[in-house]
Amino acid sequence: MRKRVALLLALFAAALASAHDKPENWLEVRSQHFTVVTEANEKTGRRIADQFERMRSVFHVAFPHLSIDNGSPIIVLAVKNEKDFRELEPQVYLAKGQLKLGGLFLRAPDKNYVLMRVDAEGDHPYAVIYHEYTHFLLSKAAEWLPLWMNEGLAEFYENTDIRDKDVALGEASRENLQLLRTSRPLPLATLFTVDTNSPYYHEENKGSIFYAESWALTHYLQVKDFQDKTHHLTDYAELLAQKVDAVTAATRAFGDLKQLQTNLDNYILRGTFSYFKLATATGVDDTAFKTRALTEAQANAVRADFLAYNDRVADARPLLDRVLREDPQNVSAHETMGFLAFRAEHLDEARQWYEKAVKLDSQSYIAHYYFAAISMNGGANPANDAQVESSLRAAIKLNPSFAPAFERLAAFEGMRRQNLDEAHMMVLTAVQLDPGNVAYRMTTASVLMQMERSKDAVAVLHEALRIAKSPADTAMVQSLLAQVEQYSAAQQQEAEQNRRLAEEAKAEAQAEAEAGESNAEAEAHREELQKGPHHFLAGTLQNVQCHSAGIVLTLVTKSKTMTLHSGNYYKIEFTASGFTPKGDLNPCKDLEGKPAKVEYVESTANPGIAYVVAVELHK
Repeated sequence: MRKRVALLLALFAAALASAHDKPENWLEVRSQHFTVVTEANEKTGRRIADQFERMRSVFHVAFPHLSIDNGSPIIVLAVKNEKDFRELEPQVYLAKGQLKLGGLFLRAPDKNYVLMRVDAEGDHPYAVIYHEYTHFLLSKAAEWLPLWMNEGLAEFYENTDIRDKDVALGEASRENLQLLRTSRPLPLATLFTVDTNSPYYHEENKGSIFYAESWALTHYLQVKDFQDKTHHLTDYAELLAQKVDAVTAATRAFGDLKQLQTNLDNYILRGTFSYFKLATATGVDDTAFKTRALTEAQANAVRADFLAYNDRVADARPLLDRVLREDPQNVSAHETMGFLAFRAEHLDEARQWYEKAVKLDSQSYIAHYYFAAISMNGGANPANDAQVESSLRAAIKLNPSFAPAFERLAAFEGMRRQNLDEAHMMVLTAVQLDPGNVAYRMTTASVLMQMERSKDAVAVLHEALRIAKSPADTAMVQSLLAQVEQYSAAQQQEAEQNRRLAEEAKAEAQAEAEAGESNAEAEAHREELQKGPHHFLAGTLQNVQCHSAGIVLTLVTKSKTMTLHSGNYYKIEFTASGFTPKGDLNPCKDLEGKPAKVEYVESTANPGIAYVVAVELHK
């Protein structure tokens, strides 16, 4: 998030002169990777898109292994002055004495927003663009990356100078140096623990020194690592990823913090500073940019959507009502209304809004995705299955880089135990698109469980536990892992029991053959194994497995779980109570999950082994 009113005055002076005379019309500029929505003129909008594309190109060259694209659009909302900016910025910054922003980054699962001013002042005309794009690239690590490092890196890269044949990265910030040389810096132990609730992040008289010192420490560590051929900053990040707290990680990676403070203070007082030079060209073909004028309703729909994602619901809703009065067919407004209803947990209302959006624009992957996801969230409903599946496949086709749609389709098929191979492929695609998403790996484990691959599911969850950064993610993975490991152990126990039973049956058959028993005598012997008192037990049938004509199933009740056997399920008496089954009953496929009352006997020859005599299915 930007810390000061910065940027673009010289570049946009001509555009601002006309803005004072008359209100500018809104327009949209689309480049290959960005969408700029602005009330400035076309020249301004195209230059903003150009600079974002150039910065993306720089990061692509400098960090070839870094994932710099995802399936969610990046929308740059460029407003012309402070008044328009304050109408959209987070509520917390509206109070007196709060830090004044020149831009901010807002990330959500389905889209990314950059809000920026085009009238700001400063040494560097594109700093706010480079700063906010750095935040976008760091957004997936934002949950575990400490705020000082997040802002320090954004400050470091905001002073990038993109030239015709090379790029200068990390040039010194004169404004930050001046502030640090005239103000008392924060103790490093304080700097390392500042979070988004801290006054050092919001209050104007404290926030500026936090940003400046974060920049200075990042600059010092980046340059020192390069000159000394060390990797202290990388070591620090790896310790944080392992859930080591920020101060302990700093001590382990950087050494004594008092000495680091002294070194940083001396570094700030230096007369010259190093920077990195990258020999690369970043030409952008702006002839491919597409520009279109927006109506007032279309522009207001974008502003309302930003307000909704920015937690300013009270401001978003009346603006949406106005848009829908002026333009009842506005798809974006329908999607945003669905989003607000979903966040308020009004699922039926949300589903209706997204369903309307799909009907208005079948090319909206977001509408398709949310309609399907919310429909699934309401529980299994076979009547909606075809529509849900169709919308998820449409979302994937419309945006093959949008990971959430792949994950939801995998979950949909897994819950219905259909197309499990495809479900596995779909969720693996989601993980590939977003490797750091712990929830996707949990879905992978669930699909593997449906495929009876419990060992693989356990391995996936151990990997999810390794990459989980937040306590909430860790707790969720641990809970599912405990369930899967328990189920896996039960499966292994049952497999061992089945193996033992098979060996006993084989040994019995061999003994019968050796004793020369007749078939009738052998049958009598097997029936003798099932003699004993008859018992009845009601519960739910689970883990039904067939082997030729033999069947093994589990009956789960409130008080116990019992494994039952039959060497020939054709001899089991099946009945139904309170309903009439449709078609012929297939015990191997139709018993799973059914409530039932079971009659069984315990073997006199092998105590603890129970044989099914009859099954009464209940509705």
